[in-house]
Order: sequence, then C-alpha cells, then structure tokens
Amino acid sequence: MSNNEITGRIPPELAWKSSILQRLDFSSNRLIGEIPKELWKMKALSSLNLSHNQLSGMLPSEIGKLSNLGVLDLSANNLTGPIPDQLGDCFKMIYLNLGKNRFNGSIPKQMGNLISLQLLMDLSHNQLLGEIPSEIGQLHVLETLNLSHNMLSGFIPSSLEEMLSLTLIDISYNELEGPIPKIKAFEDAPREAFTKNKALCGNASKGLPSCNSSMIEKRNTGKKHMLIIYILLPILSAMFLLSIVIGIAFVFQRKAKKKKIEMGQTERIDQGDLFAICRYDGRIVHENIIEATENFDDKHCIGKGAYGSVYKATLSTGQVVAVKKLHPLQEDAEMVNKKHFTNEIHALTEIRHRNIVKFYGFCSHVWHSFLVYEYLERGSLAKILGDVERATDLDWIRRISVIKGVANALSYMHHDCSPPLIHRDISGNNILLDSEYEAHVSDFGVARLLMPDTSNWTSLAGTYGYLAPEFAYTMRVTEKCDVYSFGVVTIETLMGRHPGELLSSLSLPSSSSLASSSSVVQTMMLKDILDQRLPPPTTEVYGALVSIVKIAFTCMNVNPQSRPTMEHVSQDLSSHKPFSIDEFHTVTLGEFLH
Repeated sequence: MSNNEITGRIPPELAWKSSILQRLDFSSNRLIGEIPKELWKMKALSSLNLSHNQLSGMLPSEIGKLSNLGVLDLSANNLTGPIPDQLGDCFKMIYLNLGKNRFNGSIPKQMGNLISLQLLMDLSHNQLLGEIPSEIGQLHVLETLNLSHNMLSGFIPSSLEEMLSLTLIDISYNELEGPIPKIKAFEDAPREAFTKNKALCGNASKGLPSCNSSMIEKRNTGKKHMLIIYILLPILSAMFLLSIVIGIAFVFQRKAKKKKIEMGQTERIDQGDLFAICRYDGRIVHENIIEATENFDDKHCIGKGAYGSVYKATLSTGQVVAVKKLHPLQEDAEMVNKKHFTNEIHALTEIRHRNIVKFYGFCSHVWHSFLVYEYLERGSLAKILGDVERATDLDWIRRISVIKGVANALSYMHHDCSPPLIHRDISGNNILLDSEYEAHVSDFGVARLLMPDTSNWTSLAGTYGYLAPEFAYTMRVTEKCDVYSFGVVTIETLMGRHPGELLSSLSLPSSSSLASSSSVVQTMMLKDILDQRLPPPTTEVYGALVSIVKIAFTCMNVNPQSRPTMEHVSQDLSSHKPFSIDEFHTVTLGEFLH
C-alpha cells in the first residue's frame, strides 16, 4: 500500500487479523501517530517498511521479538527516544534503515549482534550521541554504513578495520576525531563522507591532516587500562585469524556472486560515456550514482511511481541521467529466473528508437536495485498538461508530433522487436519529452522484468484510467491493451486532461451505447472538447486533429479484435488525409461513439 495518500493511524486490528503476514509496506503515505504495539507481535514478519510517513513516538523494546525480521525501514518519520537494545536480537536482519528521524541517546552496543546485516545500516540524520561502539566492527558482512548528521563524538573504533566487506561509508557532520580506519571503504570514500567533524586525520587525499603520534596514542589510552587484553591475547589472535579467513572466504563469495548478477550490464560502448564500463566494473557506476544522488536523498527525487522513485543524477563526467530506484521485491529481491532476467536486460539495452528512452543499464544490489536511463529535460506529458503555462507551450503542432512519436515507438516495440515488447503501462506519466518536445516512451519492458506476484503487480499491469476494459475479466495483457492505452493518451493530449466521461461512454456494450450514453456527450461538438487553453487550430490543423481523433476512437474499441495494430496506426498517422474545415465544424462525439 505504498506511495498513496493514506492518512490517519495504523490500525491495531491489522496485527490481530494478519498473524502470518510476512511483508508489510506502508511507505510513502501520510500516516501519523505511534506504531501500534500490536505490530511487534507479528512474529512472522520478515520485512517491515513504514518509511516516509509522519509516525511519532518511541521504538519499543518488543521489536526484539521479531526474530524473523530481515528488512526494517522506518526512515523519514518523527520517531524519538533511544534505539532499543533489543533491536540487537533481530539476528536475521540484513537491511536496517532508521535514518531521518529524531532518535537520541547512544548507539546500543547490541547492534554488533546483527551479524547477518549485509546491505545497509543507516542511522543518519538523527540526534545520536556518544562514541561509535566497538561492537559495530563485528558486522563483517556489512556493505553500507551511514552514521552521518548526528552528534557522535570520540574516536572511530579500530575494530571497524575488520569490516572488510564495507564499500560505502558516511560519517560526515559529527564530532568525531582521530585516525580513520585503514580499510578500502574509508580510503576510497569521497571527501564529503568525512566533512564537518572535529578532528579526523589519516588521509591527505581526502583533505584530512596526517595523524601525529599523540592522537594515535590518545585513541589507544583506553586499551592500556584493560590488562585483561594481554591475558586473552592468544585467544583473541586466534579469533582474529579466523575472522580473516572468514573475510577472505566472503570476498571470494562476493566476487562469484558479482559475476552471476553482472551488475550494471550494458552493451552501450560509445566513447566518453561513463556507462560504457558498466559491464566491466558495475561497482564504479554504482558508487558514482550513490554519490551523485547523495544516497538517494529526496532532494534529487524528480518523481515517484509504482515501480519506484526516479532521481536526477549528475555524474562525475558531467553526464546527466535518470535513475529509477526500484521498490524492494519479495523473496529477498530474488528474480524468478536470474538467467532470464539477465537476458531481458541485454535485450533492453539493444533497443534503439528515437521515440524510446535510452536504457543505459541496470545495477542489481538485492534490496538496492536501480535502472539507469537518459534524462529528458521537460519531464512527463502528464505534468506538462497539468501546468497551464507549460501546456500552452505544447501547441497543436507539437501535440500532433507527440502522438505520432508514441505511435511510432509502440509500432517498433510490437512489430520490430523479437520477441515483441508489450509496454503494459502506456500513460501520460510514462511519456517523456525532450528539449525539442519530441516524445519518448519510458519504462518499456520493465513490467515483465519484475515478479508478477509482488504487491506492485496491479500497478505493473497498467495505470487505472488507461487500462483496456477486457483486463478486468482476463487479467492478461496483450498488444491490444497497449493500443487501447494509446487511444486514451491521444485523446488526453488533445483535451489537455484525462477523458473520463468519454471512456465511460465507450466502455458500454455496443448495443446499448447510444441509449445509455449521456445525450450531452452525444451531441457535444468535437471542437468544444479540445484544450481551450490553446488558440483555435488553423484550417490545416483542424483536419489533422479530426483524423487523429477518429484513429484514437478506433483504438479504444471495446472489442480488442476490432482495434487496429500499432503498425497500421503509425502508418495512418503518417499518411492521413485531413478533413475539410466544414466537415470539422459538423463533427459530434456521437459519430465517434457509433
């Protein structure tokens, strides 16, 4: 139920009636109040996402009873109080995001018990105090650690040097001092990952001063008072060697996994294009995008949809791209068939059409996956039509060009791709315009890449208001569904708004259409439903618009078999014979409803 406008509180009854629920996603809504204590009794939960709401109150100790919890995302709320020690009892946790709240107190040392934590630990943008507990160093498989924008102080524990799997870190905006750990994640981190601290040292290339002996000695002072260390030294050495062996084994395991997943694959090899190296080292591109979006900060977000959120990223090369960060999938984000998924990605990278958004590549990081597209300056057709000033700039000639461009793209996908590509979600939101107002179809082929039985399935099959009527009883998407959606988008483009009333008339059975349709709609002049924000069309454009409307109504035929193919539509739009101006003035919508 994510990405809606749901308001109010989370009902406690949800827990009583959903005792075996495994995944719950209420993210990106307007929920308020405290998280019901009953929620912490849902012991079957493996994934809980309540992020981007207005939830308040404290995180209770009962959270430790969720022994099966693997993913917890409570970020971007107003949660307060200390992080409960009992969170460390969630031994199966692989992803933890508590960022952008108002948690206070110190980081519990019990967080070091989350030894399965792999993908993310994000405690950023809170009010956490004290030192970083040395127990954090026990998280040997953790890949991303973000402790930025808190009030943490003291030295960074040397135990963090054992976190060999770390790839991304951010400790900026704290009161930390002393040497930074001598591991690759800290050495390769950008300068911004250390900024606004008290007195960090150890890496001149990051703008940090070199560490003098007194600072190092000060960090080690506490250890000198713990003589027990020398007694246990042989044992600790053995454990350290064991951790090294485990770390090496894990590194090899990750390399093998990397080859299988093939992060950021692309066939694009244009000179100077950063994504040309995706297939050689996807991690470079992955880290570049994380840096450019500041770990997908909301200020870089330019849109949200059923699949995920879209971010604008300006890379180090100066190239601007659109990054669609996908919502987490079920089954620990595993695809139904990885080989099939990889083949699909390869197919998408090979698609080239002037009216289809260029797809650069894909980065798969389990719960941190995203698609990379070209960035188009003017945004979606829907947003342009919804803005008076921008809609006025989209004059009749440009609107006709947009319609033809979408038709050409769908014709290419249906008839020139092998196997044919069905878009599944043609709507105003998925048609993007470049600086010259040329249309580009986006999100093509994405729907069939994702698991059809996820919570996104209904949205992936289409957007309400654009779905072909037969979908309600067949639940199956065909090329003719795309044809219907194209007809709706065409009328929407000419009206400047969604044609809800017309769709209601068209959705009736043919035998009762005239009897049941509103007489007002039947007798309405076609020229009166065109976008009144634009000046009246010229004589030549008048005829072209009538021809286009006739094609659009044919595409919206209730019977799928009676709809034309997109190849025929594209050809008809390119070689249409405009109506005369006299005929235009006598055309009513009733003639199209027949």
